[in-house]
Amino acid sequence: MRTHDSTNINRRKFLGTSGAAVIGSALALNAGLPNTTRASGTANTLKVGLIGCGGRGTGAAAQAVQADPDAILTAMGDVFADRLEESYAGLLEVVPTKLKVDKASRFVGFDAYKKVIDSGVDVVILATPPGFRPDHLAAAIDAGKHVFCEKPVAVDAAGIRKVLEAVKKAKAKRLSLVSGFTFRYDYSKRALFDRVLGGDIGDVVAVSSTRNGSDLWYHPRQASWTEMEYQMRNWYYQNWLSGDYLVEMIVHSIDLMMWAMGDKLPAKATGSGGRQVRVDEKYGNIYDHFAIEYEYDNGTRAMSFSRQQPGCSNRNTVEIVGTAGSAYVNMGTSNHEITGKNKWIYSGEKNNPYQTQHDELFASIRNGKPMNDGERMANSTMAAILGRMAAYSGQTLLWNEALASTQTIGPAFHEYNWDFKFKGLAIAIPGITKVI
Repeated sequence: MRTHDSTNINRRKFLGTSGAAVIGSALALNAGLPNTTRASGTANTLKVGLIGCGGRGTGAAAQAVQADPDAILTAMGDVFADRLEESYAGLLEVVPTKLKVDKASRFVGFDAYKKVIDSGVDVVILATPPGFRPDHLAAAIDAGKHVFCEKPVAVDAAGIRKVLEAVKKAKAKRLSLVSGFTFRYDYSKRALFDRVLGGDIGDVVAVSSTRNGSDLWYHPRQASWTEMEYQMRNWYYQNWLSGDYLVEMIVHSIDLMMWAMGDKLPAKATGSGGRQVRVDEKYGNIYDHFAIEYEYDNGTRAMSFSRQQPGCSNRNTVEIVGTAGSAYVNMGTSNHEITGKNKWIYSGEKNNPYQTQHDELFASIRNGKPMNDGERMANSTMAAILGRMAAYSGQTLLWNEALASTQTIGPAFHEYNWDFKFKGLAIAIPGITKVI
């Protein structure tokens, strides 16, 4: 019997502000993994650099160095010194013999990413807020580094175009580029989508995803913070940093919808959304609910429904309807099934997809067979951006016109500094806000 279990591998757990929160998160990530934390330093050593030392970055770094017996972390960078030191303390608890980051290799500031990239590392983990991702990715690929790139990979179309250029360069340089679309590395979901794409439910005619959850973290403004620091500390609520929650979080569900469609691009999108609960200015300029309809050239529709409102029922599912059956995905579990002509319920091996994505990344580096998630991660992110643009404007938008948009939602990259007074875009009003 199907249940809408809201249990999920929740990355928000990694966004605590205390060292204990980061340590606890990293320990949770480490649970059940083989003990490969022997000291490294051979000629085969792969040096890893972490850019973005929040909880997600800390967890990714722990998984990266455990993916290969001769991988070590040698450099860390963040705009906030306290986040970097909390991350370091957390990693010291979890992977002490893999942590080789001396004081001189802990970089703080808006240029910390450059210093990590230039420190002699082989692999870079990009885990800052998404607004920085396109420039950080471009710099890492230009420098010839293998990359683990958290999702989403941009917050606007201009960023996507920059990412796609970096993806091309990575392929030309034979660099591995793995994305943080973790569910693509979940064995149970791979098994289900293999069946869907193999025709077990016939031709896909509709896809629907629902992700309803509650509110998230918030860090009260401190007297010593500039406006830029306040926004950076609360990056989730600033769409120039997060892309709005549709792009930052619901992109996972949209990625599965894209997967169900064989990663074909939707032709257009229509959407709605707004702020019913997030009315306080502390919530920046993001929405608290979205409903997006994507339409494909063959007439197939994919619908994304989501809200982040406390006190409401929660759900996190994807359902795929075909001409010969349906597929059901309970996102945070392995409870997946196919009904109809070819009934099936997953009963295979369960894995930690967060670890598997690093295992496969490092294996690809070792065997000289680069893997590249680049186009897929860019397209799934762009699908979420397209949905946001449609909802913000109230207009039906074509994929190509949205991707060509010259509108950026953040300041120019060279303008980042603590005294820069960027207030962000006004809260979008459908029918009035322009996005092209």
